[in-house]
Amino acid sequence: APKVAAVAEDKAAPVLKSGQKYKNLGSAVDAGLIQGCAPFDKGLDMFGFFSNVDHAEAQRIADSEITHGRVAMLAALGFVVGEQVEGSSFLFDSEITGPAIRHFEQVPTSFWAILSVAVVLTETKRVNRAWQSPFDSERIFLQKDDHVPGDYGFDPLGFGKNKTPASLNQLKMKELNNGRLAMIAIAAFVGQELNTGLNVLPSDRALSAGQLGALKVKCAATPDEAACAKAFEAFVDSLHN
Repeated sequence: APKVAAVAEDKAAPVLKSGQKYKNLGSAVDAGLIQGCAPFDKGLDMFGFFSNVDHAEAQRIADSEITHGRVAMLAALGFVVGEQVEGSSFLFDSEITGPAIRHFEQVPTSFWAILSVAVVLTETKRVNRAWQSPFDSERIFLQKDDHVPGDYGFDPLGFGKNKTPASLNQLKMKELNNGRLAMIAIAAFVGQELNTGLNVLPSDRALSAGQLGALKVKCAATPDEAACAKAFEAFVDSLHN
């Protein structure tokens, strides 16, 4: 039987079958496929993704959520860090400036070539580890029956080593919840920058000081927005001192 969920030490491992059906998310939680957490002990599925799905589809959805959460955590961190170092020699010899949503337009072609090769190699390894061949499976987009959602054997810092099942289960839940938060955060970052045209942190500070409009007029679309925003911040601080 595929082991697709970590279980607490005081509970028996769930018996999951590849052809098992789930009426809703709550039934998948009860079966042990996935784990709920407070305040949603039976999970939260507002759009009905888990309505009348079989085990294979539920397995794919669970894996997709974990994967998107990981990408979102990297993206949210990249947004903040990228905007803090923009205009410095650390980032493409001072060539990248402005809001993070515009950085990709300024990145050299050579970077995209290297990134594309890295993505292809990573995805090839991921597919070979977790997914069934579309030529041999009964339908496309099926994962291997014994694949644990999110487990691709990549743990360079050893967080999962020498852990009890209960401890490992807690780490997985923390990763999943942080990934969910990051998906919301990166959507908010993008929406805010599309609306203001300014970097995330300076526009937040300007908004709290009631100076967002003035910051837009002074710094939006300037060659080095980060430096302009810092100078503007210092000016605003001087008014309150």
